Amino acid sequence: MPGSNDEEITDAIVIGGGPAGLTAATYLRRFHRSCLVLDSGHSRARWIPESNNCPGFPNGVSGVELLRRMRQQADEFGTRFESEAVDQVGLAQGVFTLSAGSRSWRAHRVILATGIADRLPSAPWVEEAVACHALRLCSICDAYEASDSRIGIYGLLADIVTHGMFLRTFTDQVFLLPVDRYQGGMALLEAKAAGVRVLEHGGTLGFDGSRCNYTLEDGTVEKFDSVYPFLGARKNAGIVANLGPALSDDGELLVDRQQMTTVPGLYAIGDIVSGLNQISVAVGQAAVAATHLHNGLPFEPRASRASGKSA
Repeated sequence: MPGSNDEEITDAIVIGGGPAGLTAATYLRRFHRSCLVLDSGHSRARWIPESNNCPGFPNGVSGVELLRRMRQQADEFGTRFESEAVDQVGLAQGVFTLSAGSRSWRAHRVILATGIADRLPSAPWVEEAVACHALRLCSICDAYEASDSRIGIYGLLADIVTHGMFLRTFTDQVFLLPVDRYQGGMALLEAKAAGVRVLEHGGTLGFDGSRCNYTLEDGTVEKFDSVYPFLGARKNAGIVANLGPALSDDGELLVDRQQMTTVPGLYAIGDIVSGLNQISVAVGQAAVAATHLHNGLPFEPRASRASGKSA
């Protein structure tokens, strides 16, 4: 069976089953290329309660439903799927070897679509708060829905100031909830001048079942319609680190205009790539990468499928 240490070499293996990876797989199969998707099942998109800026869904769509539809579409064109978390990617004589525990697969090309994982507050209520929009993970995606509401931004002060300025264009009630004593600089002064308010650092973030709150040391409780936590994210490029691809200062993979990394034949798409972390961007990157990948593989003229017809 493919993927069981046999001699088959797949045209392309996509690592990651989020919007980027699923789009790439659909394109590759429609190019009649063999394609396997290895998916750990942890796409960042699954956290989305409802996206209203995803093209083609005027009434919104949940991340889970979007992933279901995109996987169904890729499956209808014959994409193979395996539920595996890849440990490492090797490269020898132009062929990639991917491993997950005792299993391995080989491919002529690899598309890395592993995304990033948000660092969220360490609390048992986080998933429930995200589901009801009390915690929001992407201001570019959903600040419109939070317009004219009371918004908190939680994280290191140096990191959340710019987000406060961005969100100030959606509401006049923006509060920074810093976890540190950093005093800030010119950016903080500009934010304050724009009406962004800064609460005392070190408060406790909580959730009452419908809204998030921030309890100060003196016992004062501030309540918010939405809180955006900006605590950074874990980059998922480690499985190709041994290949030595170039990375940005933030640990994101650097790619060329065709989404290829500095390792020939290794592509990267979606949030793992430096740039704007948006589904629409990831989908576009997937189309570019899959098309370039297809054109770079050996030419394979289509055999005649005619049946019962004279020449």
